[in-house]
Amino acid sequence: MQNPSRYLVTAALPYANGPVHIGHLAGCYLPADIYVRYLRACKKDVLFICGSDEHGVPITIRALKEGVTPQEVVDRYHPMIKESMERMGISFDIYSRTSHPVHHETAAAFFKKLHDDGYFEVKETEQYFDEKAGVFLADRYITGTCPVCGYEKAYGDQCEKCGSSLSPEQLIQPRSALSDAIPVKRKTKHWYFPLQRFEGWLKEWILEGHKEWKNNVYGQCKSWLENGLQSRAMTRDSHWGVKVPLPEAEGKVLYVWFDAPIGYISATKELTPRWQDYWCDNDTRLIHFIGKDNIVFHCIIFPSMLKAHGGFVLPDNVPANEFLNIEGDKVSTSRNWAVWVHEYLNDFPDAQDIMRYVLCANAPETKDNDFTWKDFQDRNNNELVAILGNFINRTWVLMHKLCSGKVPRLHENLLDDDDRWIMDEIKSAPQKVSNCIEQFKFRDALFEVMELARKGNQYMQKKEPWIKARQTDPDGKITAEAQQDIDNALHLCLQLTANLAILIHPFLPFTAKKMLHMMKVVDRMLFWENAGKLNLLSTGYSLRAPELLFRKIEDEEIQKQIEKLKAGLVPAEEKNASQLPDENAKAEISFQDFEKLDLRIGTVLTCEKVKNVDKLLKLEVDLGHEKRVIVSGIAQHYSPEELVGRQVVIVANLAPRKIKGIESKGMILTAEDANGNLHLLQPDQFTEPGSAVK
Repeated sequence: MQNPSRYLVTAALPYANGPVHIGHLAGCYLPADIYVRYLRACKKDVLFICGSDEHGVPITIRALKEGVTPQEVVDRYHPMIKESMERMGISFDIYSRTSHPVHHETAAAFFKKLHDDGYFEVKETEQYFDEKAGVFLADRYITGTCPVCGYEKAYGDQCEKCGSSLSPEQLIQPRSALSDAIPVKRKTKHWYFPLQRFEGWLKEWILEGHKEWKNNVYGQCKSWLENGLQSRAMTRDSHWGVKVPLPEAEGKVLYVWFDAPIGYISATKELTPRWQDYWCDNDTRLIHFIGKDNIVFHCIIFPSMLKAHGGFVLPDNVPANEFLNIEGDKVSTSRNWAVWVHEYLNDFPDAQDIMRYVLCANAPETKDNDFTWKDFQDRNNNELVAILGNFINRTWVLMHKLCSGKVPRLHENLLDDDDRWIMDEIKSAPQKVSNCIEQFKFRDALFEVMELARKGNQYMQKKEPWIKARQTDPDGKITAEAQQDIDNALHLCLQLTANLAILIHPFLPFTAKKMLHMMKVVDRMLFWENAGKLNLLSTGYSLRAPELLFRKIEDEEIQKQIEKLKAGLVPAEEKNASQLPDENAKAEISFQDFEKLDLRIGTVLTCEKVKNVDKLLKLEVDLGHEKRVIVSGIAQHYSPEELVGRQVVIVANLAPRKIKGIESKGMILTAEDANGNLHLLQPDQFTEPGSAVK
């Protein structure tokens, strides 16, 4: 959408059944905050909406385990989550909760309109029932082995390991999460939403109208639509949640994934009486920031609900990140394998921006990425301290020492090639950063900001004002010519610093505020229209003394965090993932042997399971000059919809062979970790299909 009148940005509602961890931040909250801060700096009309999802089954499960009510659970975790977000600088305009009356009213009214318009199908079906607990089991109350990846603790609606959307009938050896009893089938009545009625519209809207969406989002939607949609139950047997507003629906509540996205609407209602301007005016650009496990709900189900209801804008983009692992292992709240935000803030109370920087620089934008404490330390010490902090500190120290603590004048008649180079770099940097942010490439945008700081250091090294200061007259004063060179160098370094404050603010807001304090300027300098200007600090203006923006993090601090992480791991699940048996090593080969391999980048066009075989997938791969069919034994690690649109590395000159009657022309390369999990090898950014791997 070109030049919308306003923006409505949402971030996925976190379940209020526990604190948030850094994987949550990296997945959607930090990217959304960066984008919103940028829009505000551009003086756009934007609202940033979020809140706690308090009706999810994980909440009732925790309540049952702890012997408390669901309300007690959400009342404990909602304020904890809200405080963690605020302390990390996630700048929501509102952080609401789905237990508020306005949400219950909004969700119930939404359901009632769809019901009155004849959209729901009422079906009596057999569903799982826990005879021991005496209740029907919602999908999340049922656990079992995932049929896709073999994970033994998958839920009845989704596997949190591989991200596959499931139904309880697909689980292997299902059991009740309440009592561990084997559930039985009993008849119950529910209201189903016919997604298949929207299939044609969704294909046109997404597959034709939104080809610009990220590959993981577009590919997963394409796979869902090509496999065909079915009616989905929008009610559940429970007493916790939004009650179904029908007299014949006693004991039933709205399905959480019907109720939760309506939370974006109800939170906006709660925030402003102008809520309809944002939700009902077609000149609004609606953007959902989510994790990849929420793609189907935000791209298929919720848009279909909005379309059926009528009168609401539809999402213009749904940027979804992949998952962030911790120290080489998947985040697991049940195993306590996570870096919890509130604990991080207690251990590093003034280091919000360090974590923001690391999570953005290592963002899982195109593939699952790994957070390690060593990388956290290295990025802080070698990038924030040594590049950004170093440049600004040197500029301030030299300015106070050589220019009496004031902004020196710029002698335009004495500008040299180095001066003109850095001036051009300052002027061009904002557009580079803007282009990346507007394409949701936040990692690349941050790189451009840091690149400008690197160039500032290069410029200062070329100008060497400390050397020029040695050119003195017989009275020991710096010569006029040398002082003019010093003035020019430090004037441009100060203007570059002011520009860095503007450009870094969406990413590191606390650091930008410190920089404003040192420059003695007000917040309005951070408007994006000022970026690229070379007159942000006036000649003769006195500046405050330098402050260190970042401090080095010592080895002992990092070791303490690693030990804390390992000590908190639930022992029953603990596995030694660090040792591989010697027999995994293969015989040494010559370089000539390696040269025989033809490794190419391919893009997965289509993917489907091989019939009657659990482990095999049939993929059609674009190699630029040709398309190939490849059979790969990765079905227990990836679902077909996860792979469409992804790029892979293949052995292109492997002799064809028939596998289950399908001729396979190549091999997809994966890495296997110590736990037996396979991970695709893929480029860190989109690469032309057919490109050689060297």
